[in-house]
Amino acid sequence: MSTTKADILVHAEEGVTTITFNRVEKKNSITTAMYAQLADAFEAAAQDTSVRVVVLQGDVAIFSAGNDIGDFLQQPPATQDAPVFRFLRAIATFPKPVLAAVCGPAVGIGTTLLFHCDLVYAGDNAAFSMPFVNLGLCPEAASSLFAPQMLGYHRAAEALLLGEPFMAEAALEVGFVNRVVPPTECNMVAQAQARKLAAKPLSALIETKRLLKKSQTAAVLERMAEEGQSFGRMLREPAAREAFTAFMDKRRPDFSAC
Repeated sequence: MSTTKADILVHAEEGVTTITFNRVEKKNSITTAMYAQLADAFEAAAQDTSVRVVVLQGDVAIFSAGNDIGDFLQQPPATQDAPVFRFLRAIATFPKPVLAAVCGPAVGIGTTLLFHCDLVYAGDNAAFSMPFVNLGLCPEAASSLFAPQMLGYHRAAEALLLGEPFMAEAALEVGFVNRVVPPTECNMVAQAQARKLAAKPLSALIETKRLLKKSQTAAVLERMAEEGQSFGRMLREPAAREAFTAFMDKRRPDFSAC
């Protein structure tokens, strides 16, 4: 079964649902409509007993540039029911294995959603970045919780305070990704691993993942909600307004008064 909804492709075959960012001409930047489609896809896969594994993938040159800034400014997430938060809750609580194949830049939520994946495979051209501070914002997707746990405090502080990219080999070193491969092989490697998982008993996959995540599930959802409240407040403050205005005007932001 294949479903095409413009910028998100969903394909289900032999127990594996593959969700593809398909907006390469816009660097796979994510719109509100795309978040709604992602949330719908994860919610449907969670309920479908024929689905055992989900794979998230992009293009060999770009995973995702994060939020579509123009769309984001027109439709900022106003409540916790906004599509972006629906998607984040759906992936954070998804009971079955989630794999990701990441090539090229993974910016903002393109990186933070990976904290919620169980296995991550990266092309050797992958570049991960969480530049929220540079936009006058704070971390999201519980990345302020996950990043220090996985990267160590000082690397997490570097990634979140400076917002500069870290590359595939650095991600492999700290365990953020499972394997680094040539970009043209990345999606195939993820699919091969997904097929291995799909051949295993679903009840065992679900229970094992539940036990792996049990100690932190409540903390993740609590941190995600706290980040969301701060994120929404900071969107209305001068620093974010200056950052987004500068982005749209293609100039360097001036935070001297922020």
